Amino acid sequence: MIKNIVFDFGDIFINLDKEVTFKRLKELGVKGFTGELLELAKQYEMGMITTQEFVNTFKTLFPSISEINFKNAWNSMLLDFPPHRLSFLKSLANSKKYRIFLLSNTNDLHISWIKKTWGIKLFTEFKNCFEKFYLSHEIHLRKPNKDIYEFVIESNKLTPEETFFIDDTQENTIMANKLGIISWNLNPNSEDVVDLLSKKEFN
Repeated sequence: MIKNIVFDFGDIFINLDKEVTFKRLKELGVKGFTGELLELAKQYEMGMITTQEFVNTFKTLFPSISEINFKNAWNSMLLDFPPHRLSFLKSLANSKKYRIFLLSNTNDLHISWIKKTWGIKLFTEFKNCFEKFYLSHEIHLRKPNKDIYEFVIESNKLTPEETFFIDDTQENTIMANKLGIISWNLNPNSEDVVDLLSKKEFN
């Protein structure tokens, strides 16, 4: 019996275009994401370096890119938050049937953009639906590393077999499954989180 639900954020609630950031950066002169740049992005996502350190490193590597153009390119993947998903989430939270958590690989630039674009009222309304709101850069852990799932399970005394995890990235759900957590690898092109309660894996 499912008692706990752990949601990802991007492409679960807020729509993303993950490729557009690479496209925008390429237009600014970043020809490809090397291993060094990918590792830098992971470190930033885990909050191991500050936003200014992250931006300064890119500016050192690509001096022609202005700070504002870089930030705009970095945030360009963030799209809309369909109202029907918030309605679904609020209904789920108000039912009190489940303990609800958010677990997201999210960096400071992205969450700052979301707060500014949504407005604090909407962001607070969204955040208050969750018992705990875990962002990778705040807890210094990231998916699909095993320790982030163990942290959520142990911190909240959850039973993995009673916990349902929704994420659009397959490697994240694979790791959750290995730990006994029931998972839904949601395809954002053909599925919507609002259909959660009708999933056979959930029931």
